[in-house]
Amino acid sequence: MSLGDVSGRLAGKVAIITGAGQTPGENIGNGRAIALLCARAGASVLCVDRDEARAAETVAEISGEGGLAQACTADITKMGDASRIVQDCHDAFGRVDILVNNVGIGGHGDGPAHKLTEEAFDRILRVNLKGAWLVTKAAMPGMLEQRSGAIVNISSLASIAGGFQMAYEVSKAAMNRMTLSVAMSGASRGVRCNAITPGLMDTPMAIGGIAAARGISEDDLREERAASVPMKFMGTGWDTAHAALFLASDEARFITGAIVPVDGGGSARVG
Repeated sequence: MSLGDVSGRLAGKVAIITGAGQTPGENIGNGRAIALLCARAGASVLCVDRDEARAAETVAEISGEGGLAQACTADITKMGDASRIVQDCHDAFGRVDILVNNVGIGGHGDGPAHKLTEEAFDRILRVNLKGAWLVTKAAMPGMLEQRSGAIVNISSLASIAGGFQMAYEVSKAAMNRMTLSVAMSGASRGVRCNAITPGLMDTPMAIGGIAAARGISEDDLREERAASVPMKFMGTGWDTAHAALFLASDEARFITGAIVPVDGGGSARVG
């Protein structure tokens, strides 16, 4: 459950959240948490996911809490779908004020340079980097025209640390650089762009996927990951969501081009 009363912080705003569905699991994922928190803060939310049922589940949760949301099924790696996401948002809510690029994948052939497969490299870069760029490309013209907008990219601590998931690490490092580029290109016309770098998080995609790949129990994995965090516990999707809410809100009106760690001290240890 999220912490604190966030009502009114995004009143009157319209947000697109990509990856707003989530992998089934015990805890909430980043995308669903961000969508729910934005709705609780007063935003109308377009919940985008490639899985129609998962997007609909997030919309149902928002609606059940009295919020306003609509589902959108799309493949963000296709320019036509990226353009349709923005058009659907305009059709439903009249504008786009906030874009959260949350889609991210890894695994399935990723690894160090000598083991990484070409298929995995192409797929992970296409989804994590190209997909975020395509939706940004589609959303920015309207933001620039209205001279306001906030883009939040969900990157990763892996963008500066790691060594065993080359494609994932490179895709997130590139997302950080894209964040700075977009921030500078939009700054003079009121469009901000920032990124969040979550560390070891207790989300369904991270815990379920890694535990299955390593052949260990999810509880054992949680214990191992928590012990390696300087603060000795993992974050959750709500921690990512609260950072995204701040960066998307007018409270962060003078912040652009920031790469914000949400990692329990992980990046401080890396240095």
